[in-house]
Amino acid sequence: MEGMEDLKNRIEKYIPYNEQEKSDRNVMLKYINDFDDVLTRNNEYGHFTASGWVVNNKRTKVLMVYHNIYKSWSWTGGHSDGDSNLLNVAIKELKEETGVKNVKPILDDIFSLEIICVNGHVKEEKYVSSHVHLNVSYFLEADENDALKVKEDENSGVKWVDIDKVIEVSSEPWMKGIYKKLIEKMKDGRSHHYISL
Repeated sequence: MEGMEDLKNRIEKYIPYNEQEKSDRNVMLKYINDFDDVLTRNNEYGHFTASGWVVNNKRTKVLMVYHNIYKSWSWTGGHSDGDSNLLNVAIKELKEETGVKNVKPILDDIFSLEIICVNGHVKEEKYVSSHVHLNVSYFLEADENDALKVKEDENSGVKWVDIDKVIEVSSEPWMKGIYKKLIEKMKDGRSHHYISL
C-alpha cells in the first residue's frame, strides 16, 4: 500500500521509551510484514490508528473527549482508513472530534507507540469483533480559546483537563498507564530515549 514504506521506516527508527513501547513496536513491524491491509479496517485482527496527545500552550491541560464506546474520558484519535500519514490523521481526528481549528504539532515525529485492545462492540448497528489498534500518537498543541464542539456519533463531551487530573478522569485501567507515560515523557523531555522498566 502506498506510503506504507515511509510509515514502516518511521516506526523502525523510533526509539522506544520503555518495555511496553519496545514490545509493541516489534509487534507493529510484524503486522506490517505479515499483512498488506493494516492501514484499513479490512484487517479484522488489527489496523493502524492515530491519536493526539493535545495540550494547551502552557502545557498545563490536555484536551479530552468523553468516548461513547469506551465510556471514558480519553484522548482524541481514529482509524487511518488507508492514510499512511498518521500525523495528518491525528490532526484531522482532533479537529473533527473537538471542533478546534488552531492546531500545530509540537513534534513532527512519533511521540508514542501502543497497541490498544478493543473489545467487541456494536457500531452503526453492526457488530465489530474484538481486535487491536496499532496506535501511533503525536504531541500536538491546540488553542485553548477555540470553541469546543461534540461529535455526537463518537463522543458526548469535550473539555480541557488539568494535567494532574487526566489519569483520574479516565475509567480505562490500561489507558491510565498510557496517559501516565505520556505525562512523564512530556515533563521530562526524554521522549526519544529508551528507558528500561
